Amino acid sequence: MITMQDIIREGHPTLAKVATEVSVPLSKDDVKLMNNMLQFIINSQSPEIAKKYQLRESVGLAAPQLNLDKRIIAVHTEDEKGKLYSIALANPKIVSYSEEMTYLPTGEGCLSIDREVEGFVPRHRRVTIQGYNVKGQLVKFRVRDYVAVVFQHEIDHLNGHLFTDRINKEQPLAPIANAQPLEF
Repeated sequence: MITMQDIIREGHPTLAKVATEVSVPLSKDDVKLMNNMLQFIINSQSPEIAKKYQLRESVGLAAPQLNLDKRIIAVHTEDEKGKLYSIALANPKIVSYSEEMTYLPTGEGCLSIDREVEGFVPRHRRVTIQGYNVKGQLVKFRVRDYVAVVFQHEIDHLNGHLFTDRINKEQPLAPIANAQPLEF
């Protein structure tokens, strides 16, 4: 079981590296990792389990956060209509995105960052994601708004970026061109 002790923190060199693609067909170890990552997120959203194992609530996780050089992410969250996105992906990539931008007015958070970070993170409002699911099938789907932000955040980890890299250092709360804040 993955716990907070397995997650590396801001400043660790692995978080600044581009992760390596995993082999397809997926190995048993990679499938197990994908399932374990997804289970960690689900566990973190259960108040009882999170308290018992001292887990911070999360909606996504990337393998580099576990100090693993693998292009694997997991996401477990709902969109504004209540549709659940619960998936682990190997070699995920954004294959298209909207010009329209958005951001979370409350800012973003990350399991690898143990501090509050003020600032808007520019994200594409809609993205199309492609990757391999735990069955080794190539899947492609389009997400928008909050779910799109979550996938972009996790894919950033695979490319050696933290959300803090995207915040305007001079004016963290400056309006973002062509962007509307997400309303909750």
